[in-house]
Amino acid sequence: MPDVLSLAGETLLSPLVLFFALGVAAGLARSDLTIPEAVAKGLSLYLMLAIGFKGGAAMAAHGLHGEVIAALLGGIALSFALPLGAYPVLRRLCGLDAVNAAAVAAHYGSISVVTFVAATSLLQTIGVAWDGYMVAVVAAMETPAILTGLWLAGRGGARVGESGGALGREVLLNGSVVLLVGSFVIGWITGDKGLATIAPFIVDPFKGVLCLFLLDMGLVAARRFRDGKAISAPLVVFGLVMPPIGGVAGGLLGLALGLAPGNATLLAVLGASASYIAVPAALRMALPQANPAVSITLALGVTFPFNLTIGIPLYHAMITTLAGGTP
Repeated sequence: MPDVLSLAGETLLSPLVLFFALGVAAGLARSDLTIPEAVAKGLSLYLMLAIGFKGGAAMAAHGLHGEVIAALLGGIALSFALPLGAYPVLRRLCGLDAVNAAAVAAHYGSISVVTFVAATSLLQTIGVAWDGYMVAVVAAMETPAILTGLWLAGRGGARVGESGGALGREVLLNGSVVLLVGSFVIGWITGDKGLATIAPFIVDPFKGVLCLFLLDMGLVAARRFRDGKAISAPLVVFGLVMPPIGGVAGGLLGLALGLAPGNATLLAVLGASASYIAVPAALRMALPQANPAVSITLALGVTFPFNLTIGIPLYHAMITTLAGGTP
């Protein structure tokens, strides 16, 4: 337990979390501190490019093998399954109607790329190795939860607003997915030589850019939470309890698949995170009657801060303990 608390304390006092906390504090205090939307989008594009390219280069170094395929299939299955467990809780205990319960469930089956990036940064800081193919798992887990969420909504009597072709285009051509997958492929093709060529751009500045991005995320989260009148107490509890449930499911699945501790930790983080970019974009087309104030506020204002400050070290401690190591 002392080791877990030490890791949690180290995380809470890291520049990443402190810049996020600064953004939250400034937002709640209604400071005029802002990150221009164009700059925020540029920071997001940079992070997707950097993490994707580095993951592809790592994949080129390690090659495609059974562990990679198992992790991809496991991640896809996890993304399909998590909304099925979240939906009845949201309906019966949180009092949401079928449409909004399905929408929130889809958010919690998909993933947060920023949470994943923060987790990789923590693992690097504490010297835990992870493999670049996990970036491919990130991309693979974006979509299945959306399909499950739409199935749940249709089963509850909702009308899906767009044709399957339009929805598929919205999901597959979502900007974060395109850049993440595209930069991963480029990194895979060019390998270590390509990484060395642009390392001054995507390696050294990475954590500084991430701090600035998390400052903006703190401002946005505070704004969402201030305006989130649709968020009830049971939903807040759900936003705090669902991440550890998803994290345990992802972590146990990773260990069952024989993944290394670093990779299993990242699969736990993916299972615990909630989307606030790709899923809202898709559901805006496919399920326009859902209230985005519920799902986005819950994912960004409750679950994201929990994972960033407490969840990530907790999932890592769980994995290392189960794997027979010391957190």
